[in-house]
Amino acid sequence: MAQERRMQIGEVAERTGLSLRTIRHYEEVGLIVPSARSKGGFPLYTQADVSRLMVIRRMKPLDFSLEEMRDLLEITDRLGAQDDPPAPVERERLRERLDAYRKVADARCETLRARLAMAEDFAATWRDGMNADARARSASERATSGGPLRRLWLTSDAPGLAG
Repeated sequence: MAQERRMQIGEVAERTGLSLRTIRHYEEVGLIVPSARSKGGFPLYTQADVSRLMVIRRMKPLDFSLEEMRDLLEITDRLGAQDDPPAPVERERLRERLDAYRKVADARCETLRARLAMAEDFAATWRDGMNADARARSASERATSGGPLRRLWLTSDAPGLAG
């Protein structure tokens, strides 16, 4: 069987959209453990590590704390353990904890959807107001300007016409 491809941190950053600093921080706090190290001691990552970082990245907008992220990852790691699978009682307890996190994520998603709807409403109101204001200003300028010759006369950059 071929050895799994290993990536340096720069490639992982590019694939995940995370900064080098963020990936290093996640390693320092124990959310990610590189699958290997180079001869020089630099971390090397596999596709599984990239997938784990993507899970972490997706938790971030839902305001999960580092501790919640760590707990959730430990639950999923334990549930997916092949070498020492959890006993039925432990598996049920882990699934209950996982379900609690799912409910929290669902509630936070709903809150984000509500906030996004308010933000979109604000942006639309502002945009409509700006467009209406621009139309009113344009109409007002046309009504009071006396036409293009008067504007030319009043414009200081028209040679020999302004006083």
